[in-house]
Amino acid sequence: MEPVALPLGRPREERADAARNRAHLIEVARQMVEELGADKVTMDGLAERAGLGKGTVFRRFRTRAGIFHALFDEEEKRFQERLLSGPPPLGPGAPAVERLIAYGRARLEFLVEHTVLARAALDPGQPVPIGDSPSLFHVQMLLGEACPDVAASGTLALQLVAALEGPILLYLYTEDAPDPGTVIDNLITSWQVMVERVCG
Repeated sequence: MEPVALPLGRPREERADAARNRAHLIEVARQMVEELGADKVTMDGLAERAGLGKGTVFRRFRTRAGIFHALFDEEEKRFQERLLSGPPPLGPGAPAVERLIAYGRARLEFLVEHTVLARAALDPGQPVPIGDSPSLFHVQMLLGEACPDVAASGTLALQLVAALEGPILLYLYTEDAPDPGTVIDNLITSWQVMVERVCG
């Protein structure tokens, strides 16, 4: 007799109290970053200030970097909304090359604004997760429209995203980094040159 496939049903939704705890922890963590700086935010400190047990915080975030990953994810969602429904050229409605150039500028500016969270969200024991970046899908999609022949393998999008996000996350705002404003202007110009040459 052949096995019968049983429907698994819908994924279990987050319990209401767990959702409230998550929203509360994220808001308290955001306040702590603003008041104390990211380097002063700890799992124990967050639990104490939020009035929740340490176990609740550890189950929610797993690691200290997980706190900042959750905060950064909230900002990412707002940025993604601009891509999906904002005005062109960043949002829909402009040619793909123009959207790619606009995306690079907006993404660099976004990362500069949220560098503290982005860097704090990196786990020192793990590789930089460029492959998990929301940018990868967007850049791959626009490359596929603008220059499908060179975009087919997917590796070009990965290289472009690494060039776009890597300098911000790994290089800027260190003690020996040059003036950030100049670097960002240069990165934006370089991004436009790369996109125009790749898709020209």
